[in-house]
Amino acid sequence: MAAAAPPTPHGTGFPAEGRCGYYVEKKKRFCRMEAAAGRRFCGEHAGAAQEENARKRILCPLDPKHTVYEDQLTRHLKKCNAREKPKPDFFIEDINADLEDETEIPEQLVPISSLSEEQLENLIKKLRKASEGLNSTLKDQIMSHPALYDALNDPKNGDSATKHLKQQASILGNIEKLNLLGPRRCFVEFGAGKGKLSHWVDTALKDADKVHFILVEKVTTRFKVDGKHRKKNSVFERLQIDIQHLCLNKVPLLSKEKLPLVGIGKHLCGMATGF
Repeated sequence: MAAAAPPTPHGTGFPAEGRCGYYVEKKKRFCRMEAAAGRRFCGEHAGAAQEENARKRILCPLDPKHTVYEDQLTRHLKKCNAREKPKPDFFIEDINADLEDETEIPEQLVPISSLSEEQLENLIKKLRKASEGLNSTLKDQIMSHPALYDALNDPKNGDSATKHLKQQASILGNIEKLNLLGPRRCFVEFGAGKGKLSHWVDTALKDADKVHFILVEKVTTRFKVDGKHRKKNSVFERLQIDIQHLCLNKVPLLSKEKLPLVGIGKHLCGMATGF
């Protein structure tokens, strides 16, 4: 009778060859970042390795979502993706902010949680008065699209993936219902994130002629899907800019091609939708 195999760490086996050996408890898997030759951990988790303990990692002051060695901070700040870069021509400060004058600055805004009970009641009264007579009843138009049929029926989907796919399919269905899903136009995806909505629009259009995509996102995004599109008839361009400062008239691709624009979006907060 064969001996039982020794238990694997965390019940997940071992990290892939050349990958970081740090186990991410929250995600129940090993980190997927590459580790340098001869190292067990990636740079982000190097503090977990005994040989790296002498060097301290700190939060990047430009973007606290990642860390950097304290003794390499000066060099890192010169190349960090979050550093301030020269402004492109299509950056016009506050062009979409609807500020009446330069004295109306965001510092004047206060969180609702800081209001007194009396101030909050007055605010509620103002909102009710402003919305009187408005038809504020929104009708759900949940639709779907055959371009996502296979993805929606993938048995490997989890709840989160299924939710996002249904939302994307519904947006595509509504775009098609409005006769906006067609060739010779430019789709501008606001709050693009990884660019998956544009990906599915492109998939739905197949080899439609002269289709361009502009993906607008204010932060650096990992695992972008638009980089995978290299079709002859589709052009993908990503703009890293806040919608508040975006002047579409000055985007070179739009001023050159002069195609009809279709604005789409899935991940927009209230303020971005207002812009």
